Amino acid sequence: MDALIYTVMSGAERAMRAQQVHANNLANLETGGFRADLELASSQAVPGYGFDARHVSGMQTNAVTSREGANRETGRELDVAITGPGFFAVQWQQGEAYTRAGAFSLDAEGGLLANGHPVMGDGGPITLPPFTRVAISQDGTISIQPPGQETMQPVDKLKLVTAPPGSLTKNEAGLIVSRSGDPLPSNESVRVQSGHLEGSNVSAIDEMVATMTLNRDFELQMKLYKAADSMADTGNRLIRE
Repeated sequence: MDALIYTVMSGAERAMRAQQVHANNLANLETGGFRADLELASSQAVPGYGFDARHVSGMQTNAVTSREGANRETGRELDVAITGPGFFAVQWQQGEAYTRAGAFSLDAEGGLLANGHPVMGDGGPITLPPFTRVAISQDGTISIQPPGQETMQPVDKLKLVTAPPGSLTKNEAGLIVSRSGDPLPSNESVRVQSGHLEGSNVSAIDEMVATMTLNRDFELQMKLYKAADSMADTGNRLIRE
């Protein structure tokens, strides 16, 4: 009986936490470059003495989907979308983080930013000199037209990376980082498309279906809990008699 209660309450807690994951995904349905979180759960034995019959589920929400979002044309020179797998590298504290949000902007010193984070290039954070026009090629090369000149000059190149499946997680700021903590190497095969932005890869239908399934799971767990409580009460009456 005790083992059943552990299982039921653990399952109910897992369902509630999983609902939070899907609710956060739905809340970011229109967030550009957002990567949907995955709900992961594992079985964990309850420590203590006695027979190993009590287990609980351990919830993990630090996995992200690799599905691509839809690209839309904006025509803005500093809007860039990745086509296929890959990520932009940005500076995060003393290391790097990764994102597919390519709505770049410039600070007062010409530093290239993605959601307020410095965008990384071949030699570190990218800073652009004064220009009248900027263009970003498919391989990530950034070229500018200096004031008073007619020709475009390459000045830097975006650091574009890929990662093996399961090697990435999200940090407290919602940025994607390497599980090992080491920066990922550049990958020359990654391609980008300027004048475009990638939307969120969240599927509203999938998230709603998952939420409905979790609601049914939670209701089932509560019914099992009531059944376990009823059986425990019946057993106590038999002992008293």
